[in-house]
Amino acid sequence: MHKTMTSILITCGLALGLPLSITLTGCNEKPDTHAEGDGHDHGSGGGGAGKEGEAAPTNRVDIPASVRQNLGITFAKVESRNVAQTLRVPGRFELLPTARREYRTPLGGRVDVLVSQYQKVEPGTPLYRVNAAAWRDLHEQIAAMQARVDSMGPLREAHRRHEQSLADKVALWQERLKQLEELRGAGGGSASQFTEARATLNATQAELADVMEKDAELQAQQKQAEAELRSLKSRHDLLVRGSNCGDSHEGREPGSGFTVCAVAAGVVESIGITPGGLAEENGLIVTLVQPDQIRFRARGLQSDLGRLRDGLAASIAPPQGGSLLLQESMKGVLQIGLSADPDERTVDLVVLPDALAPWARAGVSAHLEVTLAGGTEELAIPQSAVVRDGARAIIFRRDPADPEKAIRMEADVGLSDGRWVVIASGVKEGDEIVLGGNFQLMLATSGSTEKAGHFHSDGTFHKGSH
Repeated sequence: MHKTMTSILITCGLALGLPLSITLTGCNEKPDTHAEGDGHDHGSGGGGAGKEGEAAPTNRVDIPASVRQNLGITFAKVESRNVAQTLRVPGRFELLPTARREYRTPLGGRVDVLVSQYQKVEPGTPLYRVNAAAWRDLHEQIAAMQARVDSMGPLREAHRRHEQSLADKVALWQERLKQLEELRGAGGGSASQFTEARATLNATQAELADVMEKDAELQAQQKQAEAELRSLKSRHDLLVRGSNCGDSHEGREPGSGFTVCAVAAGVVESIGITPGGLAEENGLIVTLVQPDQIRFRARGLQSDLGRLRDGLAASIAPPQGGSLLLQESMKGVLQIGLSADPDERTVDLVVLPDALAPWARAGVSAHLEVTLAGGTEELAIPQSAVVRDGARAIIFRRDPADPEKAIRMEADVGLSDGRWVVIASGVKEGDEIVLGGNFQLMLATSGSTEKAGHFHSDGTFHKGSH
């Protein structure tokens, strides 16, 4: 019997080209006499030993590191899940509206691009430099307006002195005219002196008025020049702040160009101009994205709206059949879209993950799992961890006492949602179940158990049935 079993295993292993070894105890080895936690009597009469010196069969499979690597064996942990009340819908990740930032040039000119596509940048990284004639004109206008404002001070000072001189002259002639009036009242003086004094006073007062008017005009011109200077400087400062690099002229003439830098970390998504090309005013030069600013959007059926509501616990599971483990899911809170599609009869379901897994990025497809109200959590394993050997459902549990072995056992499965299946007995939460490579293990161990008995999850063999 054992020779036949061994032959089957060797033939199966060679056919698959797999370095798989099955723990089959030889005839001369001592049988195991203890069955840990199986709840059966393994004493004389019920035993797992046949003839004297013949060991009991075992359902433990050797899975050393080389076997795991060659078979691509992966594991999934038994976990508590609400399988009966889980709604699963497909979807994909998308960038948040705030994840993309466009950098445009406020002035037209020749552009030197300083980054490359898909380059990661940090805040302050130079993105491109613009050599614009308008930038030079702005510097020239600022310089000219500054010179005008500076010249207004001495000019107004000269007018103020002239004005003070005329004011003193007016006061003097007013005093002279008063004296002549007193002299005429006493019967002295001449009419011509009085007339001449009044004419001189009037002319001086008129000249003083002209100077005061001119000073008012100079004051208005000075304020206008100062306002224009502030406007030009504000525009300059706005451009400088927008570039986030300052107006650096190292090795260049002042005002020859300005450099635009990144204001936030990101990745260069696209470049809108060839290096050295001419850009129009407000032309798009570089677009940056923040890849971690993403959310998940799925499309659920409108018929499920009665069971869905904002705030339900949700998780984003990776697609099946890939290299990602099912446990590499992300948690979040469900938010139902503001509007639905009347033609497709669907509604958007949006989840912002609490923390991103390394595999999450815009455009990646996955599944949204929403835990509905009601139901209870039960132990569950991935549906793909269960394989069929004839009519029996088989799983392979990693031996907690020896990670280099896997225990073949019949799965006591229950309700399934297509991705996870409830397992009623034989495992506990946290146990590792073979996920990848389980079909090869089933082929290698198929037919190795005796029909006259059954194996328990602890690896012991018991003749007869329960």
